[in-house]
Amino acid sequence: PSSALNPALRIESQILEVLEHHDFGANAAERHARVVEVMTEVALPSTRQFLRRYPHQLSGGQQQRVGLAMAFACRPAVIVLDEPTTGLDVSTQSHVLATVRDLCRSHGVAALYVTHDLAVVANLADHVAVMYAGRVVEHGPTDTIFNQPQHPYTRHLTAAAPDISGEFAVVGLAGRAPSPGRRPVGCAFAERCSLATAECTTAFPELVQVAPGHTVRCVHRGNTAPIARPLAGDNTRTTSGEVALSVRGLTASYTGTAVVHDVSFDIGRGECVALVGESGSGKTTVSRSIGGLHREWTGEVLLDGTPLARSARQRPVEQRLRVQYVFQNPYSSLHPRRTIGDSVARPLRIAGASAADARTATFEMLERVSLTAAYANRYPDQLSGGERQRVAIARALVCSPQVLVCDEVTSALDVLVQAAVVELLVSLQRELGLSMLFVTHNLPLVRSLAQRVVVLADGKVVEEGPTAQVLGNPQQQYTQRLLTDTPSISARRTPA
Repeated sequence: PSSALNPALRIESQILEVLEHHDFGANAAERHARVVEVMTEVALPSTRQFLRRYPHQLSGGQQQRVGLAMAFACRPAVIVLDEPTTGLDVSTQSHVLATVRDLCRSHGVAALYVTHDLAVVANLADHVAVMYAGRVVEHGPTDTIFNQPQHPYTRHLTAAAPDISGEFAVVGLAGRAPSPGRRPVGCAFAERCSLATAECTTAFPELVQVAPGHTVRCVHRGNTAPIARPLAGDNTRTTSGEVALSVRGLTASYTGTAVVHDVSFDIGRGECVALVGESGSGKTTVSRSIGGLHREWTGEVLLDGTPLARSARQRPVEQRLRVQYVFQNPYSSLHPRRTIGDSVARPLRIAGASAADARTATFEMLERVSLTAAYANRYPDQLSGGERQRVAIARALVCSPQVLVCDEVTSALDVLVQAAVVELLVSLQRELGLSMLFVTHNLPLVRSLAQRVVVLADGKVVEEGPTAQVLGNPQQQYTQRLLTDTPSISARRTPA
């Protein structure tokens, strides 16, 4: 939403621009009246003070609702929404989705909603079209798609989607869709499908109607081999009881204005702690302070009982290597002019390792994150988003850190890639005894990864405890509201 609006124009001017371009209304008075009306429809203030604001003066949810106001301003018959809630916290997402639903119903508007969030689909859409490699492979009513998926890819999607109920573990899928210029003659999914046979590679499957309104392209349609699996309970395992990282009385500010207030929590050795809350709650500020990337803070961050300096530059190299950070955006966290091998080896080279030792460790770590040594000679633009995020994780782990800080590392990824990254983090935590701080607003994902949850609201800790307890029986009204606002697919998804 932040890039969909013109940063140099006031909100009112941007909506009026749409009306004027489409000759909506007979005069300026009618157009202004429509601006006020559509702002009310999207649940935003229509006061002159608010309309004269610039986009940067609005929150992400407000920006997205302004975008909706511009789309609905001319009373269209059809509206296309392209991932309108990606990156928004669950409460803001809930408001935006409710706005979309109400506007479509009250004005009789048909909506095409493009998304990889299956929980949103389950709660919003009437029909679902599943695409793979540029083609629709299955299409049908929402209930049918979730309860009786016929195409293997659809079944993998539902198995990869995390759910707040915690009933199922997320299941990843190796490989990726072929690029547009390299689609095979037959079924594009055959290379990743466990059911594929020679028949799948000779011709693209015919469109078959399996039920009224339900069509699929697959020669093995209807196969019900299980993909989803119950959550094994690994995320509830106990740790050694030793504290790897301790945060005490952390108060962080920006230019003198405090945004985080007296935050304290511990991360045990081999434990994953999820830091959750709405956008603006202070999650990233806390994580950046721990990593030494934000300097304006007071309090203490202790690594094995030893206080860490505020800035990473003031910390000894040994301490910097023991606390590593994985950033949110896989497309901007890697240097575009460095090869993957150079990026992964960089922490070791800073620590004084020889080129040969750094190269050997890089190859080993790339293999550990389910890539290959051949990736070392590639550049970031030659990788998918999921592969880039694996490289970022490899770079963080190559120096054998004690604590890994993950800041919204899956928010830009589709459910299959997200599931693969989560499976990777869980396995690395188990194998290496990693301690992790997992910053996220994706509460369903927390079930699959974290042993404990810390809930932030307005920069303060409002609830803390074991994952099953906090998400299953929240005590604070704020946590209860977060869970209420989280869309769920548990009522529609089956173990197939």
